[in-house]
Formats: sequence, structure tokens, C-alpha cells
Amino acid sequence: MKIFYSIVAFVLLMAVFSCNKKEESKEILKKPSEEVVPELKIKIDSAGISAFYKTYPKLIKFQNEVFALYKKNKSTQLWLDNKGVVEYGNTLFNKYKGLDQEGLKANFPYKEQINPVFEHTAENKLSKSDTDLMISNLYFYYVQKVSGVDEKTSRALEWLLPRKKVNYQVFSDSIYNKATISDDKKSKMFSQYYKLRDALHQYREIEKKGGWKAIQTDVDFKSFKLGDSVASIGQIRERLYVTGDLKEDTKSNICDSTLIKAIRSYELHHGLTPKNTILPEHIAELNVTVSDRIKTIIANMERCRWIDPELEKGKEYIEVNIPEFRLYLIRNHDIAFVSPVVVGKTMHKTVIFSGMMNNIVFSPYWNVPPSIIKSEIKPGMAKNKNYLAQKNLEWNNGAVRQLPGKNNSLGLVKFLFPNSNNIYLHDTPAKSLFERENRAFSHGCVRVGKPRELAIELLKQDPSWTPARIDKAMHSGKENWVSLKKKVPVYIGYFTAWVDRDGNLNFYKDVYKRDDSLIKLLTEE
Repeated sequence: MKIFYSIVAFVLLMAVFSCNKKEESKEILKKPSEEVVPELKIKIDSAGISAFYKTYPKLIKFQNEVFALYKKNKSTQLWLDNKGVVEYGNTLFNKYKGLDQEGLKANFPYKEQINPVFEHTAENKLSKSDTDLMISNLYFYYVQKVSGVDEKTSRALEWLLPRKKVNYQVFSDSIYNKATISDDKKSKMFSQYYKLRDALHQYREIEKKGGWKAIQTDVDFKSFKLGDSVASIGQIRERLYVTGDLKEDTKSNICDSTLIKAIRSYELHHGLTPKNTILPEHIAELNVTVSDRIKTIIANMERCRWIDPELEKGKEYIEVNIPEFRLYLIRNHDIAFVSPVVVGKTMHKTVIFSGMMNNIVFSPYWNVPPSIIKSEIKPGMAKNKNYLAQKNLEWNNGAVRQLPGKNNSLGLVKFLFPNSNNIYLHDTPAKSLFERENRAFSHGCVRVGKPRELAIELLKQDPSWTPARIDKAMHSGKENWVSLKKKVPVYIGYFTAWVDRDGNLNFYKDVYKRDDSLIKLLTEE
């Protein structure tokens, strides 16, 4: 009997133990998960924003954009959560720190305050609300930098081409949608910008490796030709190898066909007329330091920031690059036509601007500008009573004009795109000027080396204007205006560094000395 009770007691004990285990399991299952931390909410209202700018006045220019930004976000923070700065905030800071790769200086006015927020090298002494506000201001600072100097400044630098519009609302939306910084080459920037940025990286790598040595020549050096042998030729070979103009540096001091071919290629990409000899002008170009080349690239990257990328989406347009002395007709994104041009001399600079070409004038009159009448024609008339007749000029309603013909200063055709600068494209009887390397000789207008061919290209849209009819109109001696069926945009720009469609980096003479002032502006901050 005792055994029976012992067994029963054991069974009951095991049952109780088992129940307790089950209850413990239930308790464990019932135990709530980790406590949910409420989402971080930092109030950032107009009063807080105003107080921020009183403390950090150097950022006041961004105040309106920041006000609108936080109002849209219901007066709460944008860049912080419970863990700290959100991922897209760190992306922004990395982009800011990488401004040097864009040819810009990263000089945020309050570096001592912003750096500890991200780098943790020092204590962040900003409140959470001021931290969020400081990052928002960093964002608009970054946007401003990568958008280029403001339009007022670029106009002061005589850049009158339409500027790319900076829409801060779009940037605000990108923050709100947590898509702060992208590098969308299709829409963000003028495509040339990215090509020059790649060139900047290439030349900075060359600079890190010591750049290139200056080529030494004798004082009486005049030229090197095929077969010449001198130490300077070995230096030229080494210099061309550094920039990739020569694929191999054989260390040879003999001027061979490979070196001459490389020099000819170098000439083509530096605005020089190809020759079969190496001249002092080539040595001078080769000796321009890598640091100076980098500055030129940076200056032209800045100019690219001013250009609306929509420009190059046009189906047909004309572009003239003043330092290159060249005109391009772009059609369906391809180069349809190229011509050398003559631009304004230093005292009569060709203006950097755009217009819409609407007329071609065959056998044009030249209406002499008042400035030329005063400075050239009246003094000529005072010395020679037959001056007007000899120059094929006549008075016309109180003004002076030159009669149509092959000796007319505008040649046999001109291309008009109305503008307040009174600048247009035209032919010229002075054909020899197109053979020169420096072609800055006009009073401001652009002389076209292949005017007949340009007229043919532009009138392809009108089948009635055959090449034969164009030739007849050009030589008729009677002015004939033709309206284009579709206006063609004309962009006159100024780029001293340019990457062509074959990927070659080209440098051109700074004919109007515009680079130095721009480089100074970009580096003085």
C-alpha cells in the first residue's frame, strides 16, 4: 500500500513539475519583445530657424529655402533618427568632402561645427535641432557650389549665354524624398562637364607622380626635323609619353617618324597648325606645367556648370567656340558641318551669347557701324576725297554702307540671328586669315571660312534652294533675304579646354585672357 501511495505521489509530483514547465514556457511565450522606441521627433519651427541664423549669420542666404523645406516636412527634422544621422545625410557629407574632385573647394563657413557631426573626431556641441539645420544648410551650400557661381557673377565675367536655372524647390523635394545626391549624367549637368572631370582626375594623377619636366633647348634653337639627334628630343619624347600622346618612351634622342606623328597629334589638340617639324611654339606649349593645365580644366568645368543640359538635346544648332576659332553645326546630336572662323580682336571681343538664326542674306550690303565710321571712314575721307568710291561705299540715309560684291567686307553671304550686340556670321574676302593659328581679327562678328557650305547645310530644309541657286544668289550683286523655315539656335561660347567626341582633351589659347579672373574667383574662397 505504501508503495502504491509512493507511486501516486511521484506521478503527482511529475505532473506538477510538468505543469510548471508548461506554465514557464507560456510565460516565456507571453513575454513581450523588446520595448519599441518611439520615432524621433524634433520640432524645428520658424522661431527655431530664425534663432539658428542669428547664431550662424554666414548661412543667411539659404534661410528662405530652409524655411520652406521644414514647413513642407511639418516642422520636424530631416536628417536625424534614433541612431543618429541618416544614411543619405552621410552621403551628402561625403559628396561635400569630395568637392575637390569637382574642381571646387570645400569651405563650408562653419566647418568646425559640421565636421564633428559626421567625423566624430570631436564632440558635436550642436543641439539636435541645430544639427539638423546645419546639415540642411550644408545641403544648399553643396547645391550652390555644384551649380556654379551666381548669374550676376557670370554676367560680370561677360558670359551672356542662358544660364542653367537652379530650382531649389526641386532640391528640396529630393531631400524630402530621401534622394539627396545623385550623379545622373543624363540630366544633371552639361555632358562636357563630366568629360572634363575625368580629365581633371587624369591630370591630378600625373601631378601626384611629379608632373613632367621642362624641356631644355639651346638659346638659338629654331626647329627639330626628322633625323635630328639631340638630348632635347629625348625630353620631348618623355613629355609626350606622360600625357599619353606617345604610347611608348623608347628613350631615343633621335627625331623619328613616330615622334613627328605624335607632335602632329599634339598640335591638333592644342590649336596649332600641324607641321612636320618641332618648333619653339611647340616647346612652349609642352612646357606649360601640369598645375596650370589643371587650373584651365577647372575653369572650364565651372563654365560647364552654367550651361543648361537641355541645350545639347536640340535637333539642330550651331556652336562657335571662340578660343578654338571653329564653328560646328550639330544635327541630330552629330556633327554635320565644321568650319574655321575668325572672331573679334582683343579690342573688339566677340560676345559670349546666343540667338536664333532666322535669315540668310545673299550678296549683302554692309551697313557700317557708327564706331567704324568715326574711327576709320571719316579719317580716310579726310585724307582721300575718293575714299568712299575706292572702298565701294556709299551714303545711305545719313549712314554708310558697302555695296554687294566679292570685295564687300561681309563677303557674299551673311547669317542673321537678331541680337542687341549686332553680331552675326558672315563671309569675308580676307580668306588668308583662316590659315593663321590665331584668328582674332574682326570687329566682333564671326567670319566663316566655309560660308557657301554652311548656307547649303542650313537650306537643306528647303529643296528649292539647290547649291546652284545658292551660288547664283551669292554672286548676283543684288541683296536677297531668305527666311529659314525653322529657326536655328546659335551659341557662341568660350572654352579653353574641351574633350572632343573622340575622347581627346584639347587646350586652346586664352585669346581674351578670361581664365585667370575665373580661376582666381574659384580659388580665393
